[in-house]
Amino acid sequence: MSASLDPFTAACDDGLEMAPAPPIPPHLTTVTPRLVVSDGAAAIDFYVAAFGAEPVGERHTMPDGALIHAELRIGNAIVMLTQDSGDGAPAAAPAPGRAVNVILATYWEDVDGAWQRALAAGAEVIYPLADQFYGERGGRLRDPYGHQWMLSRVTEVLSADEIARRGAAQS
Repeated sequence: MSASLDPFTAACDDGLEMAPAPPIPPHLTTVTPRLVVSDGAAAIDFYVAAFGAEPVGERHTMPDGALIHAELRIGNAIVMLTQDSGDGAPAAAPAPGRAVNVILATYWEDVDGAWQRALAAGAEVIYPLADQFYGERGGRLRDPYGHQWMLSRVTEVLSADEIARRGAAQS
């Protein structure tokens, strides 16, 4: 086999049968979020600036430049992007002020730094970054495309009883 061939097809140089494709691409997990955005190129730029995302693989676009598919690595996770085409495909995330149907939970070694980068890139605060009674420092942001992101860092490992005690004390 040629070393330069795509590992998903693994075709032989002499035209023999292709090796079976893996059911799950090796760089993905069983569940991988796919975000629908209004402007694919701008969204990629935002996620790179806000979360240090790294593009993975090729970006696939329509002739007019609309994003069909892109993958970004954020930390050790992949997030896929597609642009809302308005043709009956899934609509983009709800606009600010409307109900949200998903929140992307992320964990960071330096959550304060990640928070500041996201704000500088244009994210909007929903819940301020703060120390939480359940042993995390976290908050929630909305990106310019309507998706909500929870940024967190574990600060203490607590028992369920301690979390319940602290929660009750906050009420």
